[in-house]
Amino acid sequence: MNNTGKIGIFDSGIGGVTVLKEILKVMPNEDYLYLSDSKNNPYGDKNSSEIISICESNVKYLMNNDCKIIVVACNTASAIAIESLRKEFSNIKFIGIEPAYKMVHDYDPEGETLIMATKGTIESEKFNVLYNRYNNHKTYVMPCTGLADIIEEGDNEKIKQYLNKSLEEYKGKVKNVVLGCTHYPLIKKEISDVLEDVNFYEGSSMVAKYLKQVLNGENLLNNIGTSKIEFIDTSKSKEKEKRFYEILNMSKNEF
Repeated sequence: MNNTGKIGIFDSGIGGVTVLKEILKVMPNEDYLYLSDSKNNPYGDKNSSEIISICESNVKYLMNNDCKIIVVACNTASAIAIESLRKEFSNIKFIGIEPAYKMVHDYDPEGETLIMATKGTIESEKFNVLYNRYNNHKTYVMPCTGLADIIEEGDNEKIKQYLNKSLEEYKGKVKNVVLGCTHYPLIKKEISDVLEDVNFYEGSSMVAKYLKQVLNGENLLNNIGTSKIEFIDTSKSKEKEKRFYEILNMSKNEF
């Protein structure tokens, strides 16, 4: 493995682009291969064995396409599958993401908090260990069934209807919101429209910093050249590809 390989990133759709945006801030010289597995979206409603099997297929694809490290940019996949992936593919490093509940503990330990995540993440052992370790007993946990799928569709009216219905009971009750799915940062404004003045916590920036640290420690960091970003969608959706580059504020033609 050498530093000219790509950084592989996969998610159940385009949500992981929020992670990639943070990675690009600290590593602008790397090449990236982003795998949007929208064919199997959403992951959060599947059982553990299904998720692990899907993730193994994603990893094989990324490894076969010259990836030197893999970022699991999906909270559900990271919570349920990453340990299995590390055992199955011991010759490559994995960087996972998890809900940024510890950040609330660090910055506002007594703050009233809402954790928004998929059902799969909330039911995972990894999440429950994290939650029980930092639980301030002023925290609500909300399984956002179907929300990632609606965000993936890009239907703004459906998103607003979903949030108005599901978040109304938390209005005025919380001041911190943990975005426990990489899709959710894409709708911060819409969440703020319902909950009004809240602080958001997400794990993307921490993942980016840790990824750089790991690559540097393994002598795999590339400090020259400009980034090439390749997008692959398992359902071959041109619309998702278009949205992906729009969110990055880039044109596909730049690569």
